[in-house]
Amino acid sequence: MPVAELAGRQVHVNEEGFLTEFDEWDKELAKVLATNIGIEMTDEHWKLIEWLREDFKAQGETATTRRLQTAGGFAVKDQFSLFPKKPGKKMSYIAGLPKPHGCV
Repeated sequence: MPVAELAGRQVHVNEEGFLTEFDEWDKELAKVLATNIGIEMTDEHWKLIEWLREDFKAQGETATTRRLQTAGGFAVKDQFSLFPKKPGKKMSYIAGLPKPHGCV
């Protein structure tokens, strides 16, 4: 796996730049990842990111936008508002998780 330098340290990433090691993630790194894709993190953004990480620990895979709505209570329209265009991909990137298997 490739290694990238982000937030002043080296982290393992895949060919698309997604983190591959769950434990290398922290909020400082997430802020850098968000900045890389033009997202300014707010409390609402963090709620989604933190839910995604907790769900990943429990489920073993990254939640889709549909799961975020049904299990997490985050309306799809809000996901698109916070993470415009491809919210699933952007949320998982910032959360340090693999891309979700489906787009919904």
